[in-house]
Amino acid sequence: MNREARGIKDYLVVLLKGMCMGAADVVPGVSGGTIAFISGIYDEWLDSLKRCHPATLLMLKNEGIAATWRYINGNFLVALFAGILISLKTLASVVLFALDAYPILVWAFFTGLIIASIYSLSRHQPHWKLPHWIGLLLGAAFVYGVSVLTPAQLPGHWWVLFLGGFVAICAMILPGISGSFILLLVGLYPVFLNAIHNLDLIALASFGAGCISGLILFSRFVSWLLTRYHAVTLATLIGFLVGSLNVTWPWKQALVTTVDSHGKTVVLQQSNLNPFDYTAVTGAEPMILLACVCALLGAALVLGTEWLAAKMKQN
Repeated sequence: MNREARGIKDYLVVLLKGMCMGAADVVPGVSGGTIAFISGIYDEWLDSLKRCHPATLLMLKNEGIAATWRYINGNFLVALFAGILISLKTLASVVLFALDAYPILVWAFFTGLIIASIYSLSRHQPHWKLPHWIGLLLGAAFVYGVSVLTPAQLPGHWWVLFLGGFVAICAMILPGISGSFILLLVGLYPVFLNAIHNLDLIALASFGAGCISGLILFSRFVSWLLTRYHAVTLATLIGFLVGSLNVTWPWKQALVTTVDSHGKTVVLQQSNLNPFDYTAVTGAEPMILLACVCALLGAALVLGTEWLAAKMKQN
């Protein structure tokens, strides 16, 4: 869509997509980048982020606020990040409640989203060659490997939180890799939650500075890859989505847990189970039929959105 032609309704759609990204980022294992990829705003998001660099301040001085705002696609970024922040404050709590109350159904819905996205994106890669298959396999293997690593425990020093924010936000940009899962992996997820709970401004500022640095630097790198090596990069990103299916598999058994600042149990490591063995291992109902329905709903949402977008382009 022509950015200049966007109206209020279009920015409301961007806001909703941002809310979906924010809700996904809270869940360890689901990436906001995945939602951006699925919803068709990934390239524009990266392109807008990479324009936010120190040289932009010089443009602001020489050409003024209006020109600089158009250059960085400011309306889009404000709508998107407003959605993310709104979601972190409101919708994310609903997602976390649903994940706590009906984990199998929520994970099944996410799985349906990702499977449909893999199918949809694969259609945009019509001529698969050996480098594309290698990229897909490496991407899938990387995300799968990250998902099965044993969590570590890093100290909560300010510089560690800065590096944690940098890596976590880079993971958020990549589809299939969850920033919150990376924080869990290195043992900083409880530290970050405690910093929020206790309003530790130094810790939060360190983490935030790392996030901003990661957004500015890594978004430029990924955008460059998509520009120079689009087909191979797209195949690798599809591989990330394939690997993330190991994370979103609905039937899980917790192996390692911790308790956060609110007294809730947070799962650090888990293993996937055969749904027909789920009851024997966990004592809970596998809800296989309902899970399949939720997966189909997730897939229908992706494919239906793509169909609707194609219809709107025709008109």
